[in-house]
Amino acid sequence: MMELRASGEDYLEAVLIMGHRIGQVRAIDVAQYLGYAKTSVSHGLRLLREGGFLTRDQDGFLYLTDIGRETAEKIYAKHRFFTQWLIKAGVSPDTAEKDACRMEHAVSEESFRKLMEALEHIQPPPNYDAPENSEKKCESANGSS
Repeated sequence: MMELRASGEDYLEAVLIMGHRIGQVRAIDVAQYLGYAKTSVSHGLRLLREGGFLTRDQDGFLYLTDIGRETAEKIYAKHRFFTQWLIKAGVSPDTAEKDACRMEHAVSEESFRKLMEALEHIQPPPNYDAPENSEKKCESANGSS
């Protein structure tokens, strides 16, 4: 299995989120959602298909494979977790979103799991999910996965 860069994780997360919002997702939807050039996104999505994270049908619609969905859900869970706790700590929602975008890629699975365990006895923050009109644009390196 190929190792993903932050941009590849962002593409998978975008396919997951956009799939929930609009149903069928194409490369242009991912590019618009993330604010990236379509050529960069197309290249990254091709690498993700070659790596077994995505498939694309003859109409250009993208589908997460089992490993792609698992990876996207893990990244999105980290994003929501960090956004929630940063907002609870008093960080503005916009800043919390931007910081969570960076943190979701930087933290290891072990550190994330331990942090969740350490915070579970504290009153959890209200459930935060990116609003439908969210302008979430993770600032990862634009380009290949």
